[in-house]
Amino acid sequence: MAARAVPARARFAAAAVGARPGTRVLEVGCGPGAVASLVCPRLDRVAGGAMWAVDRSAVAVARTTERCAAAVDDGVLTVLRSDLAGLRLAAGSVDVAFTLNVNLFWTRDPGPELAVLRGVLAPGGVLHVLYEGTPPAAVAEGLRRNGWDPVPVSGDGGAGVTARPA
Repeated sequence: MAARAVPARARFAAAAVGARPGTRVLEVGCGPGAVASLVCPRLDRVAGGAMWAVDRSAVAVARTTERCAAAVDDGVLTVLRSDLAGLRLAAGSVDVAFTLNVNLFWTRDPGPELAVLRGVLAPGGVLHVLYEGTPPAAVAEGLRRNGWDPVPVSGDGGAGVTARPA
């Protein structure tokens, strides 16, 4: 398969994740798998590294699975079709969760989804809510309202907030 272009927003998100060999990563809204294609090579299944890429769209799940077939075959990547509110992963199984250009964090109260994320994050875990452009102020407000401590982040290709449960 020919190499696919990786947009600057995906490179920004992968850098924000900061994955190392043993990192356990959750991507919510994986789209075509561009960020997963950058994060998975940094993970080592033997060291405990793993990634879950989740999307509501069957097309996105298929594209991520195809794009990242080697990581799926190696057992590093699991691609799931689910919305965030319905996601079921073991408690404390994720070190870093992130989203890129997912609108639910500013279009309505993300309380149910943030409760899921709080449950799957390990102690000391972090959530990155990232956007290609400047995120709406409602993102940080929604996180604060639901018991998270958001801190702005930005870089080449995007901006957003990093948050930990308060």
